[in-house]
Amino acid sequence: MLQPIDEPPQRLSRAEYRAWADAQPRGRFERHSGVVVAMAPERAVHARLKAAAWLLLRQSIQTNRLPCEALADGMTVEIGGDDDFEPDAIVRCGERLADDTTKVPDPLIVVEVLSPSTSATDRSEKLEKYFRLPSVQHYLIVWADRRRVVHHRRDGGSVATSVHTEGTIALDPPGMLFDVIALYAEAAA
Repeated sequence: MLQPIDEPPQRLSRAEYRAWADAQPRGRFERHSGVVVAMAPERAVHARLKAAAWLLLRQSIQTNRLPCEALADGMTVEIGGDDDFEPDAIVRCGERLADDTTKVPDPLIVVEVLSPSTSATDRSEKLEKYFRLPSVQHYLIVWADRRRVVHHRRDGGSVATSVHTEGTIALDPPGMLFDVIALYAEAAA
């Protein structure tokens, strides 16, 4: 029988969080405003959509010969001193990260697939916090229960939002397209 994992009740610094998370026998965690949050097991639809998002981003990078890389979930995005998030997919550009790197210091595109337990957080808290990072230009929120992708993009000093149920989303920079129909088709394949 698996031992339960108890989330620490107190706020943890990033160093304390890393030490605590590394000592856990299993599970995935994020840190929101210094508080550890266990990530719930994923439904199959969630896993398929995040894999499809990563694949489409990677293919677009390759097609457009961009000096970027698409990273699947599991990489950490650190925001300020109190937040450590693990998006479902990330695109970053520039020199390739070292193989032993666990965090992405300069994400350009961040993707989150909504799940029932995180929907409100992904659409509010994470939206605001991801755009605190100067490198973030696009935040895609993918719905799991219907074909819908919300694209938040940096527009000068503000964030512009558009909702897509079909067609392509221009992700510029870095100069790539994200096909909404292909995303859901790939996840259904």
